[in-house]
Amino acid sequence: MQSDYMIIKALEDGVQVIGLTRGQATKFHHSEKLDRGEVLVVQFTDHTSAIKVKGSAEIKSSYGDIQSGHSTTARN
Repeated sequence: MQSDYMIIKALEDGVQVIGLTRGQATKFHHSEKLDRGEVLVVQFTDHTSAIKVKGSAEIKSSYGDIQSGHSTTARN
């Protein structure tokens, strides 16, 4: 299975990027920890069905750009 690449750039130290498996039971299969400014290029594969990003990061793909992380606005 070929798919587009995604680029993840950490905006803070300690950003976690976690790959999740395909199949009947989704499981963690790979994890990377990025520090501020580090970039990781990722791709969905036959084994990876989802990618989870924890922390503040820029995520770029052919579908557009998004920023993950904590909101600075308090909600009531």
